[in-house]
Order: sequence, then structure tokens, then C-alpha cells
Amino acid sequence: MTTVAAAPVELDTDVRPRFPALDAMRAVGALAVVTTHVAFWSGDYGRHGFWGVTLARLDVGVAVFFVLSGFLLSRPYLARAAAGLRRPATRTYLWHRFLRITPVYVVAVVLALSFIHDNRDRSPGGWATTLLMLDTFVAPRPPDGLTQMWSLAVEVCFYLLLPLLMLLATGRRALRPLRVALVLAAMTAVTVWWHLDGADRADGLSGGSPEQWLPGYLTWFAAGIGLALVHVLATRGAPAARRFLAVGRQPGACWTLAGALLLVSSTPLAGPALLIAPTTTESLTKNLLYTVIGLLLVLPAVVADERSGFGRFMGHRLVRRLGLTSYSLFALHLPVLHLVMWLTGWQIFGGHGLQLWLLTMAGSLVAAELGYRLLEVPAMRLKRLVPPPREEPTAATTATNGTSAR
Repeated sequence: MTTVAAAPVELDTDVRPRFPALDAMRAVGALAVVTTHVAFWSGDYGRHGFWGVTLARLDVGVAVFFVLSGFLLSRPYLARAAAGLRRPATRTYLWHRFLRITPVYVVAVVLALSFIHDNRDRSPGGWATTLLMLDTFVAPRPPDGLTQMWSLAVEVCFYLLLPLLMLLATGRRALRPLRVALVLAAMTAVTVWWHLDGADRADGLSGGSPEQWLPGYLTWFAAGIGLALVHVLATRGAPAARRFLAVGRQPGACWTLAGALLLVSSTPLAGPALLIAPTTTESLTKNLLYTVIGLLLVLPAVVADERSGFGRFMGHRLVRRLGLTSYSLFALHLPVLHLVMWLTGWQIFGGHGLQLWLLTMAGSLVAAELGYRLLEVPAMRLKRLVPPPREEPTAATTATNGTSAR
């Protein structure tokens, strides 16, 4: 089993690099999710033939989010293992994740359960279930205005599982690529089994929605973790890893291929677009196609050259701002959509697709900006309440005292 040697490394440049274009990728994912939900409400899924199905497939934005999470959250573990450093502190990591998602989520829940008519009879127990993100485990679907939150529940389950996955993948302070690859293979195997058999078995034992549980989406997170592994190996000079990342230097080719696969997913191979349960094979096919699409979309953003046209666009101030507010956009757009439908008097599946999209997007962007400024930014200032442990010098770090590696 090959082990990556602990080479000298600067923490600020290697273990914690910046990926500014990934902010824009969050915006891509959020805009795709908003668009597919509006298209469903307007009835455009079934009104425009093949292209209507393609609008339905913009739920691939969730795959983009999961690939991003897999990459960004696993990379510190992998980079520190390669450098022979102590693993990130689990307590600090979980505190940061809690601050990142909770304030906006709680506000979205309060808005949806308080003001959306179909939620008016929600019991105190129902409120507690929703606030704890347990709806998909005990109910067929989340409350109105919060149906997108199944994916956030999957994210939270991944957050909780990640420290264990990284312990299995890296051990204590050594990066063995084969060991990481075995963990990724196991994650993929679990997802394949879940789609073919596991979800049906769980459905007979649960009143929830097993098709929306973490095991069904481990492949998307695995793609991000695999990309993080390749990136860490490339920064340490691995030729094969550098050749793989070089593919991302051609964003046009990557995104064109992703678009082609999205069109493939719009065929019957990936199942129906409307609320008809796909077969196990269709469900798995869609999942695997989305895995590759998410990877192809994210890869160019990981290696984006800020001087290139792609890098300049992804790093543009307005695009990055959309990325920074993308979580609030994701969390609040359905309550806004309900509000737009109520104010206009339009009926679900009644058309008005473009107008509905414009009004929902405008209201959601305002709500997202408010959510970011008033909730997300103040919450993240509380990070310092649980600081990371003080870094211990090791033989693998080039600290200011000149300690070198052997």
C-alpha cells in the first residue's frame, strides 16, 4: 500500500488553499434547484416534451452541492494526513457546520410552518420533527415550503459521518491513496445496493422516505472526496493526478460533456420526470449520471486560472456574491414561491413559467441577501467560541522555527 511521504508544507498555501471559483459553483447549484422547482409548479415539466424533462433534470444542482461538500470538507483531512499533521478537531468542525446551516434553516421553518396555509395544523411534535430535520425519516415528505430540505438532511447526515469516514480513509497521520480509494469504493457500493434493494427494504420498516436518505447519495459525496484526493496528490507532485486535473483546464469541454450527459439523463433511461416512482435501474442510472455531471461541473472550478475567461467570470464580484448567498437562496426560495403564487392567484400547473421564474427569482434573491447579512454572517462570527486546538509542531511542517521533514 503506497503512502504519501510527509513533505514540507506551508499550512496557508497547501493544507488550506482558496478555491474562489467554487463560490460561483454554489450559485450554479442553487439557480438550478430554483429553476427546476419553478418549472414543476408552472407545469412546464409536462408541457414541453423533452425540454420539459430537461428542466426536471436541473435537480442535478443537488449533486453539485454534494460534490462540493465532499471536496471542501474532506480536503483538510486528506491534506493534513499527507503533511503528517493532526486531524481537524471534530468539535470545531461540527460547531462550524452547526453555525453554517442552523440559523437560516430555523427561519425558513418558522416562515413555512407559520404562513403557508397547508401547514397551519402542524402539531408541536410536528414542529419539533421539522426543526430537527427528521421529516424524511418519519413522514412521506417534508411540509409545504420545505420540500427541498430533504437534501439538507442528507447533508447533515454526511457532516456527522465524515469524521468517521476520514478516520477509515486516512488513519491518524498518513495518507495512503489506496486506503482512501477503498473507502470510496465502499461508499459507491452502498449507494448501488441502496438503489437496487436497500431502499425498498427500509421502506417496509419505516414511515419515512428511504429514497431520500444518505445511503442513496454517497456516490455524489464520494466524487467530491475523490477529487480532493487527486488535488492533494497533485499538489505533492503526483504525475497522474496532475494529468487528471489538467482536464479541468478545459472548462468548455467539461461543461459540454456535462450538458450532453444531462440530455442523456432526460431520456427514459433515467426514469420519468413527474411524480412517478422510477424503477430501481432507472433510479441508479440517474444517480450515476448525476455523479459524473457534478464532477465535470466542479472540476474546472477547482483548478480555474483566475486570468482565464472562465476564471474571470467565475470570480466576478456579482457571481461570487450569488455564491455567498446561495444557501439562503436555496433555503428560502420555496416560501417565496408560495408567496408569489398567493399574491398572483395563479394555480399550480397553470403555466406562467417565465413570469413565475422571474418573480420567484427576484424575491428569492432579496430574501437570500437578507438571510446572508442578518443570519449567516453574524452566526459565523461565533466560530471563535469553539476555536481549533493549537497546532503542535511536527516533523512534517515547515514552521517558523525551520523544522524540516525527513
